[in-house]
Amino acid sequence: MAKLLGNKTIRNVDRIIENGIKEKIYPGCTLLVGFKDEIVYEKAYGTIDDVSQTSMDTLYDLASLTKVIATTTAIMRLFEDGMISLSDKVGDFLDVSGEKADVTIFELLTHTSGLQPYSDMWRILRGEELKREIINIQPTCKGKMQYSCLNFITLMAIVEKITGESFDKYVHGLLSIEDLLFKPDRDKTDRCAPTSERDGVRLKGLPDDELAYYLDGVSGNAGLFGSARAIHTFVSRLYSGYYVSKNVVHLFTQTIVTDPSDSSNKRHIGWMAPVKGGSTGDFGNDSMFGHTGFTGTSLWCTKEGLHVIFLTNKGFYQRWEDKIQRIRRLIHNVIFSQLLDLD
Repeated sequence: MAKLLGNKTIRNVDRIIENGIKEKIYPGCTLLVGFKDEIVYEKAYGTIDDVSQTSMDTLYDLASLTKVIATTTAIMRLFEDGMISLSDKVGDFLDVSGEKADVTIFELLTHTSGLQPYSDMWRILRGEELKREIINIQPTCKGKMQYSCLNFITLMAIVEKITGESFDKYVHGLLSIEDLLFKPDRDKTDRCAPTSERDGVRLKGLPDDELAYYLDGVSGNAGLFGSARAIHTFVSRLYSGYYVSKNVVHLFTQTIVTDPSDSSNKRHIGWMAPVKGGSTGDFGNDSMFGHTGFTGTSLWCTKEGLHVIFLTNKGFYQRWEDKIQRIRRLIHNVIFSQLLDLD
């Protein structure tokens, strides 16, 4: 039986989150603390839009959580099935030229490919044409760990090439969780927390990320929507070996990859590892794995099974507001100070 949050811890978590609402960092959020397949604590706070109440069924734009929940999980499955190895190269699957053809799956997953962080080609291109141009972008800083959304769009294209299916269809079938999905239909859109405005229209059920938005809502870097409970189901299945064996999960979540140019910058394979001053707070350690999302989402897990899911739509007020990072640190410090097993 997992430990439960004490009343003092709950009061402190409530205070931190409610201060974020008062400061208009986000209109509301959901928090879920789990241990393997148990929910230790869950609560919905505030509203999705200053009017409608948030609930545990609220669907959030997960932004870069897409990279781990959708794309990395798809790659892990293909890896286990013997369809792909970490040493395979982009050119083994896609028709690309130059240095990009020699970039490995491992380098894409660990952000050591040398690809630029993002692309503004969404301003002029759409759909398949946009995807083709992104896949052909060449590395510019090999030998450096540089976070890039382009890595995971390339991985999406590789998944599609191997499976012969559209990325969203393959991921939906793999995850098999109703409230983890791309392109929510009208019924589910009603449960979506809106994010920023684009072209004068409030985004609701459409990706806040520009590349995902102009890739018709489906991308390897962003575009997935989900609820805290749905993510808890995903994490529980991951721990249990439902999607891939526990050995594969261990390889991807416990391997440490260090930036050759900065030893303090570390990653797992596909997954983020905590960094000093990062969103996991001051208890972060190399065995933790997770990810954050631009829209104010985060997921952090320990190898023992403890996980914290914090979902917000912080872009509702100010898209580039970064005060969410301090909120994340404080919440994780309070929760980990009680529940983390350091013995």
